[in-house]
Amino acid sequence: MAPLIKFLRDRFQPVAALPAGVHHYQSRPDSAAPFHLHLRLEADGSGILIVNASTILHLNQTAAEYAHQWVNDSTPENAAKAIAARYRVNKKQAMHDYLDFIQRVETMLNTPDLDPVTYLDFARAEPYSKELSAPYRLDCALTYRLPEGENVHYAPVERVKNELSTEEWKTILSKAWEAGIPHVVFTGGEPALREDLPALVAHTQAIGQVCGLLSGSLRLASADYLKTILDSGLDHLMFLLQPGREESWTALGNAMASDLSTTAHLTLNRELAPRAGSILERLAKMEVRWLSLSASDPEGAETLTVLRNRAAELGLSLQWDLPVPYSPANPISQEIGTPSTGAGKAWLYVEPDGDVLPEQGVNRVLGNFLHDPWARIWAAARSK
Repeated sequence: MAPLIKFLRDRFQPVAALPAGVHHYQSRPDSAAPFHLHLRLEADGSGILIVNASTILHLNQTAAEYAHQWVNDSTPENAAKAIAARYRVNKKQAMHDYLDFIQRVETMLNTPDLDPVTYLDFARAEPYSKELSAPYRLDCALTYRLPEGENVHYAPVERVKNELSTEEWKTILSKAWEAGIPHVVFTGGEPALREDLPALVAHTQAIGQVCGLLSGSLRLASADYLKTILDSGLDHLMFLLQPGREESWTALGNAMASDLSTTAHLTLNRELAPRAGSILERLAKMEVRWLSLSASDPEGAETLTVLRNRAAELGLSLQWDLPVPYSPANPISQEIGTPSTGAGKAWLYVEPDGDVLPEQGVNRVLGNFLHDPWARIWAAARSK
């Protein structure tokens, strides 16, 4: 009887989970539609697949293993063989399920604005409802300095006086990657005032993180400077448009011409609100796809609803969950809106001295990313 008992135990015992960790895959340069995947395997065997740093798919253990094979560039034959062996299923069925998983994700990649839940049969999860082992994104305020001539009261320079060095920021970025955070966004102040910005972008590229930049710098009107940033590995940009300055439009146009994934940010106020509609029309003619809107006074807030509808008519998709650099274009202290429900869970915010906040403008320090253990910071975030 002993051999039979051993057979039954081996046949029906749960399959051991793959080791927890983060894996990433970037499509080949000659791909028709380039994409970037990050897979975070959890200790219980489930996974989170982050597609192009925007769409998040929660995967059960089997789907997580399909994704693991994919991001590790396995051939379909090798993937089916490995899955069939681990789950003791027919290799033909394993091949079918594996290719079906890839096809559904590729459909999502190649179809604009497709709802993966409705059309691709992925399990639905309420935003930020799942207990996470780490945030999806880290927002890094490299500096609170502002361009010459701007009023310093727009940024909390009196509260945060120290600014980390290049090597200290690299340490934080590496620590974030090791913690399982696949996506970082550089913000400020004005991050382009840091001469080491290209080096920091390059560091994220070297370790595999998706990297975004939030900036209104007119340096981006220089094709040479923009090329330097792009060559460093920048993945996406939110540009704080200054509609009254033609050089700002030039900078936005340069970003669009470079095929960089670009969101235009517009802050509505009493002065801007009357001509906001024509600004949206100009953005649409430039073929800007993504738009971020905020308001800095009640009059601007009243215009928001109207502009949201107009943006939809013009084919501009709204982006809501990214911070915006401290600047006259977005005086955070006067920002009108409700707190983001993902703050402290789906993302965290790091100040220029390394202190960690739940999000921009929420001045509750959870720890210091440079000096404190990640486990202690994350425990503090979850406890609040």
